[in-house]
Amino acid sequence: MAEARSGATPLEGNGKRILLIYGTPKSSGLCHALGDAYAEGARSQDHVVRSLKLASLQFDPILRGGYEQGQVLEADLLDAQRQIHWAEHLVFVYPVCWGGIPALLSGFFDRVLTPGFAFKVHGRRDPANELLKGRSAELLVTLDTPPRYFRWIFGAPAHRQMSRSILGFCGIRTTRLTEFAPVRGASEAQRQQWVRQAQQLGVR
Repeated sequence: MAEARSGATPLEGNGKRILLIYGTPKSSGLCHALGDAYAEGARSQDHVVRSLKLASLQFDPILRGGYEQGQVLEADLLDAQRQIHWAEHLVFVYPVCWGGIPALLSGFFDRVLTPGFAFKVHGRRDPANELLKGRSAELLVTLDTPPRYFRWIFGAPAHRQMSRSILGFCGIRTTRLTEFAPVRGASEAQRQQWVRQAQQLGVR
């Protein structure tokens, strides 16, 4: 798998190729508002933004036979692989659930980050086995838990899982993580402030 080349094609635009992945099982809500605002900010800087909304994709999120047996990829997952391969920068927006990433997002990774596409398996970790290297990632994460509590008491398991165990294993470097929390009890004014913050993140 070739490293991500730099810049969009002339027909697409002059900026970076950004893939925004909505990892929430909801069809609307704060995560969608944050992602949409980020995309608006990025497009204002001439970046090319595509999106995948996992809640609307048709696929089995369960890896039923493990990677040893293989599992035929649904059309939406084949398209997702093409979009990931196209992208230079991936932006994931999702809520933390039980200290981890949502089951739908985890199932998406199980199915789409397959051997031969995202990594090679040779018994030990080696940069040569990271088939998606050259790409960067950014995480927009909502939590009900106050961020300091999530980090210092729980150890931020969702953040480490995403940046190290999943993306890092495939060669994708996480460059920025932004927490929007605590969501529970947040006022409408606070939510709108988060949306504006997400838009500015897209501009940078």
